[in-house]
Amino acid sequence: MRPMKIAYADTFSGISGDMFLGALIDAGLPENVLTEQLNSLSLDGYTFSTNRTKQNGLSAIKIDISISDDHPHRSWKSIRKLISESALLLEVKDKSLSIFSELAKAEAKVHGCPVDDVHFHEVGAVDSIIDIVGAAIGMHYFGIDRLISSPLPLSRGWVECAHGKLPLPAPAVCELVKDMEIYGVNLEQELVTPTGAAIIKALAHSFAPFPPMSVARVGYGSGSHALGDGRPNLFRLIIGSAAAVKEEQQVIVTETHLDDYNPEGFPHLTSLLFDSGALDVALIPMQMKKGRPGFLLRVVSNEATAWELQRLILTESSAIGLRYHREQRWTLPRETGHLATRWGKVAVKRVTNPDGEKILYPEYEDCRRIAKESGVPLMQIYAAVNGARANDFQPPGTD
Repeated sequence: MRPMKIAYADTFSGISGDMFLGALIDAGLPENVLTEQLNSLSLDGYTFSTNRTKQNGLSAIKIDISISDDHPHRSWKSIRKLISESALLLEVKDKSLSIFSELAKAEAKVHGCPVDDVHFHEVGAVDSIIDIVGAAIGMHYFGIDRLISSPLPLSRGWVECAHGKLPLPAPAVCELVKDMEIYGVNLEQELVTPTGAAIIKALAHSFAPFPPMSVARVGYGSGSHALGDGRPNLFRLIIGSAAAVKEEQQVIVTETHLDDYNPEGFPHLTSLLFDSGALDVALIPMQMKKGRPGFLLRVVSNEATAWELQRLILTESSAIGLRYHREQRWTLPRETGHLATRWGKVAVKRVTNPDGEKILYPEYEDCRRIAKESGVPLMQIYAAVNGARANDFQPPGTD
């Protein structure tokens, strides 16, 4: 069984369709493979070229597409027909249609019309069709099983389009980024285009920091304008194989006593600590000197993240000092995956005991989500997981 091929979409300056395609070419997608498959679409009146450029010393690929003045605007229905009846590979068709479907739903919501009646202007132009289909071709060429993305940076200001001046983020982008991770940037230039957002919406499995992986290729795609804050207007795509990382068996345990801490702040502190790499966080009630009630805060981490976690404790709690020491630990081998249930996939861990027995453990947050969405008691979902066989476990990337 081959290792899972993964890619990381590093959107430090946003993303557009041509930037994603440029990064694929820079990572090694042959132009003749791309153009040969694009020729299977019934598109004419355009020329496609790539140019190597540099921004802040970083080499990148810039996509240039010249289009004749008489190209038609297209509806979602006509684009669907164009792709479906082409000679593209089935997987490429499916990915292309998935991306355009996300765009169509967003545009329909923005303009208040049925999805099939959506007429694309900038999005439906030939260059955007090439960007989207090209993205699907590149994903298939590299055999990427899973795309993970960094959060998307959203700017402010205005953008000119076929409908006139519109606020940033563009209305279609605001629809597309629902349920996606985003953050604001104080820059009055467009960073995330509807096409770029649709690619991430349709193809990304999750939003996270760099995943454990063995890197094989790195590609940079260039945007079309310089950014006002000096950052390079580039998108970076990192391609490689998923790497299994064994848990460290030597950890740093940091502790402090809190006798004047408001426990209402503990969820916030816990979130910060976990986001910064904590392996475990506990707040334990205790009786302190002079009979006052207090808490023991205990944080477990690896050595690389210990200093930042200790800084957070001293900054975000009432602690004025702390203790830390190294400890050995023994953790059982575990795999993350999912279990198929009548409510859909449920995230689980499969743990192997010292005697070799494999046991499934439900992931609370995913069970809680399903309980909320389906109206089923949480304990009923737990019972379904606990009653399943370990062989029912499905690793990531399987249906």
